[in-house]
Amino acid sequence: VMQGYAAEMDNPLMAHLISPELQNKKDILFGNMEEIYHFHNRIFLRELENYVEYPELVGRCFLDQMEDFQIYEKYCQNKPRSESLWRQFSDSVFFQECQRKLDHKLSLDSYLLKPVQRITKYQLLLKEMLKYSKNCEGAEDLQEALTSILGILKAVNDSMHQIAITGYDGNLNELGKLLMQGSFSVWTDHKKGHSKVKDLARFKPMQRHLFLHEKAVLFCKKREENGEGYEKAPSYSYKHSLNMAAVGITENVKGDAKKFEIWYNAREEVYIIQAPTPEVKATWVNEIRKVLT
Repeated sequence: VMQGYAAEMDNPLMAHLISPELQNKKDILFGNMEEIYHFHNRIFLRELENYVEYPELVGRCFLDQMEDFQIYEKYCQNKPRSESLWRQFSDSVFFQECQRKLDHKLSLDSYLLKPVQRITKYQLLLKEMLKYSKNCEGAEDLQEALTSILGILKAVNDSMHQIAITGYDGNLNELGKLLMQGSFSVWTDHKKGHSKVKDLARFKPMQRHLFLHEKAVLFCKKREENGEGYEKAPSYSYKHSLNMAAVGITENVKGDAKKFEIWYNAREEVYIIQAPTPEVKATWVNEIRKVLT
């Protein structure tokens, strides 16, 4: 892909096949695939080869390189832009010619999906290895490596949702790290406001997608798109946010193990949040508690 497609975009002999709108779009189409390639080629593969005789110790190899794995997050974040560009130009003569020269049965988009598939595969491989390494020397490292890779997958997944937020005025990066995101039923009960509104609000929940950052929690409305691939990915229209400095929580709402309360400005605004399961509720309550303390 790097030689047969990316490099060819800079090849003067191929220039006449590239439409003007596609020129200078190499970085969008391939993201940081080259960086991922060099990481594997120069660093990770060589490290792995050191463990050929001691496969059960391979967890250490992952742990030593864990920071480098974050390059995948960058790749995945760029993926929707890359896919949308590919859809515009997938039938371009340039891509057909590159594919013919390479004698590839599959078109470029199948290869551009590889890094995304790869990062999700590591956790399966590590799980398998753990299964057969119960009481041996490297088991703890394998477990830690698995936990770290799952952490990176969660960060990748969360950031894929975060880039789909629309209508937020400020800069999301200023809200600190994205800790959690997920869909909930939300009831509101505000002290201010019309009593009629309060009564209505109490019965009918709103479906909201919450994004918990270190400095704020965002409430968004999820919109499903009808399309292919990432086009089908939902987008989230921003509704409002609460500054974590003024937030409080009530962990138990009577009568429902899946509900908790987030309140704002000394209960001036109260949001009753219903999680899909008690486990999801517990995870969120723990994360919010960490932020508040």
